[in-house]
Amino acid sequence: MANQQLIISGVGGQGILFVTRLLAETAIRKGLAVMTSETHGMAQRGGVVISHLKVGDFASPLVRPGCADGLLALKAENLPLHRHFLRPAGWVVVNAPRAPEWTGETLHSLDADRLALELGNPQALNLLLLGFAVARLAPAAALFCSLDELVATIEHRLAAKGVLLAESLKALRLGIERGAA
Repeated sequence: MANQQLIISGVGGQGILFVTRLLAETAIRKGLAVMTSETHGMAQRGGVVISHLKVGDFASPLVRPGCADGLLALKAENLPLHRHFLRPAGWVVVNAPRAPEWTGETLHSLDADRLALELGNPQALNLLLLGFAVARLAPAAALFCSLDELVATIEHRLAAKGVLLAESLKALRLGIERGAA
């Protein structure tokens, strides 16, 4: 696997840091080197949160502008804020009620907010979008991990939390289902 650099973006309370940790732990479980960095100063007041995730051989944790392989945006309004991190052939996965007008990088869009509400778990939007992203990107080797590897990480991390594990896997699988469609 080649080195991979990702940006995970959203606002406070959307689980950006949780998604980053799941991806980082999945990479570690695969024996890959990982670096992360996060900015979340106003997170508790609904402010912008951004995580940098590097998988592979890197010397520093921050993704430089124009170098990210992918951007996972848990809020559509963050696309213009963090698009500059993407490399020209990068990908974007965004939580949006409808696909935003977009040119350039490959964009995948899912209304994760609506699906999370339908699921009865508004806090599950991050796992819905993550499942969608992995389902869309892993088959094309555009992401360092597979669905099975991500599920194994969630099962390991939440093993002692029965209800939370079941709800998390339910949300992830719904996202996977939508991503595979």
